Amino acid sequence: MENLLRRAQQQRQANLPFVLYHKPQSDEVIGFFQKDNHLYQVADFTESGFVFASFDGSKKYLIPEIAAEVLAAPFVSKTINSKGSHFSMVSEQDEEFFQNLVHAGVTEIREGVLEKVVLSRTEIISVNDFNLLEVFEKLINLYPATCVYCFYHPQVGLWMGATPEQLLQIRGTTFETIALAGTQKATGVEVISWGLKEQEEQQFVTDFLVAKLKPVAENLVVTPPFSIQAGEIWHIKTVVSGQLGPATKIQDLVNLLHPTPAVCGLPTTAAKQFIVENENYDRQFYTGFLGELNVTFGEERKDSDLFVNLRCMQIDIQQGVQQDKLDVQVQLYMGCGVTKDSNPEKEWEESVNKSSTMKKVFS
Repeated sequence: MENLLRRAQQQRQANLPFVLYHKPQSDEVIGFFQKDNHLYQVADFTESGFVFASFDGSKKYLIPEIAAEVLAAPFVSKTINSKGSHFSMVSEQDEEFFQNLVHAGVTEIREGVLEKVVLSRTEIISVNDFNLLEVFEKLINLYPATCVYCFYHPQVGLWMGATPEQLLQIRGTTFETIALAGTQKATGVEVISWGLKEQEEQQFVTDFLVAKLKPVAENLVVTPPFSIQAGEIWHIKTVVSGQLGPATKIQDLVNLLHPTPAVCGLPTTAAKQFIVENENYDRQFYTGFLGELNVTFGEERKDSDLFVNLRCMQIDIQQGVQQDKLDVQVQLYMGCGVTKDSNPEKEWEESVNKSSTMKKVFS
């Protein structure tokens, strides 16, 4: 994998787009290395390559398979000793703003305007001697059950993340998606107990997926909910799978599913409007989606594997871009599902737990 990482470093130094990624529990890392610096876009989801899309859907950028060299390398896990976050907590003003935001969301829900809304915040930290390839490799070792990626385009910037949530997987005519909601910090207990708030939040997402997919899918199968661990965080997960309808296209499914209640809320339009008007920042690509779109890898069949962009960070590398190690500003993104039973203080604590997940890679 060292050669793949070295190639990515050369690509960045040449200001050429690339993406490195490791899919959950995979034994390899894949790299798309674009041969020019053009900013390609997805028009109708018939394209092939790696897609990187924003939360609001206005930006769907692509590293095309045809315009890139695609390489893969075996991944061998390493033991990572992380001492935890050494960064100071965010300000009391930030905490107060977020708790007030959650309180406003709960009020909208109790008044019947919303059923659920996912609210988020950002944290900016300063990191000395930042090496993006070391951080990328550390992310994989810390969170092998997630999709870990490093995306760079000179006109978009540098984004990295380790997301546990799949948006859509298509293999031939078979598709699979998941409902992922509820958050609980791992404490070493083997049997996870979930409260009514988390169970309802999970059911919101599952019901949304089933309702959206029934008209366009066949042989729909929904698993019972189960607990899954991503780093130091537990979630509730349900898998929904089936066969694509004869006239169903990838674009149809993506438009139906994104944004899911797990990253936006219900009703979708009203929740999205509340987010835009009240979060007080632009999510950009956080809670957007990314991944393989109609990739062939030398095979006749074109498969897609898309993930929701969670547990992610944006790195400011404008200064000293040619250097291997930099002093950079890193913007972290984290969010929480808010229902009628949400407690603003607990939602704040949940967001802190999620931010610590990413901070571990810098310790």
